Amino acid sequence: MLRFAGHNFEPLPSGALYWRAEATLLVADLHLEKMSSFARAGQLLPPYDTGLTLRRLEADLRRTGAQRLISLGDSFHRVDASSQLTNSDRMHLDALTDLVDFTWLSGNHDPAPHALGGICLPSLELAGLTLCHEPQRGISGLISGHLHPAAHIFMAGRSTRRPCFVHDNRLLILPAYGSSTGSINILSPPFIGLLNWPSLEVTMLGKDRTYPISPKRLVRG
Repeated sequence: MLRFAGHNFEPLPSGALYWRAEATLLVADLHLEKMSSFARAGQLLPPYDTGLTLRRLEADLRRTGAQRLISLGDSFHRVDASSQLTNSDRMHLDALTDLVDFTWLSGNHDPAPHALGGICLPSLELAGLTLCHEPQRGISGLISGHLHPAAHIFMAGRSTRRPCFVHDNRLLILPAYGSSTGSINILSPPFIGLLNWPSLEVTMLGKDRTYPISPKRLVRG
């Protein structure tokens, strides 16, 4: 269980966050069609990322029984990527938007609304919390994505680096959910000044579960 700003959440090993009280699944940074975007730029990589991400998303929706999904921006890797979906991926995504209420928040990669199912918003307030794409200082109870946080720990002579949830009870940043997304160590410059270190709580993704991590075990790299 992850407790943030007076609310209880369930962090999933996929990188999704289930808000049982609101029957809502939160995800960030799907970056759908990332590989097809690379292909358009001349980098010929297998374009299977969208299908993998959608299958993971469907599994989480069915596992939790969520009635609503909120994607916290950068759902698509390019502003026009929603029009680049294959027929099978488009049908799968349409089935998911029919299954639950979808809310797409805008991100820096996909700032404009699209014509897929669900509603598109710049940000959202729900149950006293603010949901948006980019982390900000000075807003209490803010849930965001954008930075693709990861924790690097060293213990018992072994080094492990995995995506993570990180918060200080005022700002919560979700890991990137997409199957082809990278990550940034939470000790790196993009996180400096965003989080209050004495209040820091870190939950690392494992293969089958999530793990609370003491900030004292964090290392750079």
